[in-house]
Amino acid sequence: MSQEPKVIYLKDYQVPSYLIEATELRFELFEQETRVSAELRGRRNPECKSQAPELVLFGHEEVELLSLKIDGRTLAESEYQQQAETLTLSSLPEQFVLHSETRIHPESNTALEGLYKSDGMFCTQCEAEGFRRITFFPDRPDVMSVYRTTIEADRDNYPVLLSNGNLVASGEAENGRHWVTWEDPFPKPSYLFALVAGDLQYIEDSYTTLSGRDVRLLIYAEEKDLDKLDYAMQSLKKAMQWDEEVYGREYDLDIYMIVAVDFFNMGAMENKGLNIFNTSCVLANPKTTTDAAFQRVEGVVAHEYFHNWSGNRVTCRDWFQLSLKEGFTVFRDAEFSADMNSRTVKRVEDVGVMRTAQFAEDAGPMAHPIRPDSFIEISNFYTLTIYEKGAEVVRMVHTLLGPELFRKGSDLYFERHDGQAVTTEDFIQAMEDASGRDLSQFRAWYHQAGTPQLEVSDQFDPESGEYQLTVRQSCPPTPGQEKKTAFHIPLAIGLIDPSGAELPLAEGQGTQVLNLTETEQVFCFTGLSQKPVPSLLRGFSAPVKLSYPYTRDELMFLMAHDSDGFCRWDAAQKLAVDIMQELIAAYKPDQTMQLDERLITAYRAVLEAEGLDQAMVSKVLSLPSEAYLSELAEVVDVDAIHQVRNFVRRTLAAALETLLLQRYQETDIAEEYSPEADAIARRSLKNLCLSYLISLEKEEYLELAKAQYAKADNMTDMQAALSLVVHSVFAADAEAMLADFYERWSGESLVVNLWLSIQASDPKPGALQRVEALMQHPAFDAKNPNKLRSVISVFCAQNPVNFHAADGSGYRFLAQQIIQLNKQNPQIASRMLTPLTRWKKFPQQRQKLMIEALESVRDCGELSKDVFEVISKSLA
Repeated sequence: MSQEPKVIYLKDYQVPSYLIEATELRFELFEQETRVSAELRGRRNPECKSQAPELVLFGHEEVELLSLKIDGRTLAESEYQQQAETLTLSSLPEQFVLHSETRIHPESNTALEGLYKSDGMFCTQCEAEGFRRITFFPDRPDVMSVYRTTIEADRDNYPVLLSNGNLVASGEAENGRHWVTWEDPFPKPSYLFALVAGDLQYIEDSYTTLSGRDVRLLIYAEEKDLDKLDYAMQSLKKAMQWDEEVYGREYDLDIYMIVAVDFFNMGAMENKGLNIFNTSCVLANPKTTTDAAFQRVEGVVAHEYFHNWSGNRVTCRDWFQLSLKEGFTVFRDAEFSADMNSRTVKRVEDVGVMRTAQFAEDAGPMAHPIRPDSFIEISNFYTLTIYEKGAEVVRMVHTLLGPELFRKGSDLYFERHDGQAVTTEDFIQAMEDASGRDLSQFRAWYHQAGTPQLEVSDQFDPESGEYQLTVRQSCPPTPGQEKKTAFHIPLAIGLIDPSGAELPLAEGQGTQVLNLTETEQVFCFTGLSQKPVPSLLRGFSAPVKLSYPYTRDELMFLMAHDSDGFCRWDAAQKLAVDIMQELIAAYKPDQTMQLDERLITAYRAVLEAEGLDQAMVSKVLSLPSEAYLSELAEVVDVDAIHQVRNFVRRTLAAALETLLLQRYQETDIAEEYSPEADAIARRSLKNLCLSYLISLEKEEYLELAKAQYAKADNMTDMQAALSLVVHSVFAADAEAMLADFYERWSGESLVVNLWLSIQASDPKPGALQRVEALMQHPAFDAKNPNKLRSVISVFCAQNPVNFHAADGSGYRFLAQQIIQLNKQNPQIASRMLTPLTRWKKFPQQRQKLMIEALESVRDCGELSKDVFEVISKSLA
């Protein structure tokens, strides 16, 4: 870069000098340019103590200022200071009207921030700082304004013109153009502004709120996708009802709109009244959408709707408080999904993300607390730490207070801060005030980074019948935080006697929550006749790493008897991990390996058991991923992990072949597709059994997969069969199936993304060459984030044995892509860098090659703030 970008610190926060009470915008959309007229009604902020306040308007180098007026008077250039990204005015009256005219070019905006075009449609993405790419504005979350927006465009090309709030006026203009005006009565920060203009169709429904108000519900998409919107609509109505029942929150506008957009950097955006969604998070049809994608649609639709209160009505004061809205809302959407489906399976899935990806983030160069102290580019902090760990922190508050007091606290929070921009401290204070509980030590979760580690040991005295659990907590150093104070950690436990019976603990319950507040604590349980087996961290009650010296027999015991679904699954994972780590440590190429029979015995028992939830059976029988095994390793041996996992899978398949085939046949039933939990569970178990069987490399199981592919009436079964064959040794059959799949679905962009991902994740040798060939395929579009993620991200993050090739070719490939994307789309570039930032986990030779790749990006020329921050922290 020409100069090192500025670091922004939380400690430097100052209130805005001026407030903008009302904003009136007019957009004139043309093919070669867009003109934006902005009228801001401002006033001096009474909380600002500066004697000579300045109004700082944020802009962007691509925003061309055409004119600037104060109270109707045109300002000379000497009356304001314009720099690359700011426009500063001083000596303003107590109240004023600022009018600006600007010109922007959405048609050439490849960063997909601000106003841009997606497949011929105008749309916006303003979070976090995209609004400054539209016009000059005090673009910060604590400047909240009511908005009135007029959009004018060509009627034939852009018949649909949308913005936030309620439609208040419309009309015809000259030269075949038309206009509409939208008005949002609720003050909001500029990051929640939205605009869409395009040739769109919609489906419509309505919802009657608890107070009897009728809300019009509209979901917009291209005409070809109208048959994929019903599930999102039903999910929206379920979310609206759930939020009324569980949180007492009612929707506040007369209309709620969602628009599906194909070119989008994120998943979806909660813009007030006009949610803009990545197509992958709203389109759903059994023929084109997998079960996982159906569940994602349901969860994301709910997430963005829930933001109406936890993010919109009450928003964050500054971007350091991002987890205030995101962590809270992720917790809310997780609880919604748990209520709609299997609570245990949802918990297992969320914990899988935490342990595999968020823990890795905590251990990497970009580690940060859920309320960071500083950043260079806020887009880099839309992280798993902010979202997923933030949700776990809210979940711990829920655990500590209980559901009734937590609801009382959330009610107080919403009532106290409605219409305000607030902080994480305000959220915790509301919980304290409503419950009477002291959460002062708990606040460490907000300002300390890293994953706490718990070491648990126990002792039993048969004479006194006393059982002791000793728990020690620690947290490793993270960038800028060498030492940590003790966290307040809720540790949910159970005790199971040797017969498999659960012992009654506090208030006669089988689960007790222990409050860890010290570096070391001892908890005593009396009146026991025999030493129990402890069931620890029930429900994953805290985002920690826990170690206890379970024997393999004890883990098998927990798999059979633990009443906590998460702990039962966790025992299976621990057993597999323990056995696989032993094999990995001893691994040598061409050396015979032997699998501990106890894993076979444990898996057989699960397969033979009657009446178990099929979704949980599928989760329990799923081997730990290569990514998770890598996260657990001190030094990652990529090849050993890959070979050992394949060996274990094949050995289990050979030993359990008859049972696996039996379960496959039992679950392979003809029925109309349903996205309900029990149907998803059947398909999940069926396809897991098929994955084991095809690893045996027998023709009969290839034929089974091909038959499933041929008869599949849903994308879940079709995609699973295709992926298993493509990733198998049956190369000729794989090529034929890939060709057939593409011919069938080339017109469906999201299905083509699956086709790309299946090939990019193929672990067989030659993957990089296949990826490079895919990037030349007509289906690939280097400007579409969904395509980039489907090929480049999948290869680098989900194909470790090939990305980490010993010659460093995978690292050089990623570096080359980052250099290109740095100019085109900095947000996507910085997010794709993640696999290279973990270089310290690898052996010395691979470290050297990964560092060289990072340095090649650093030295390539002018870097965006997004990429510069990740590179500089990774090489520090």
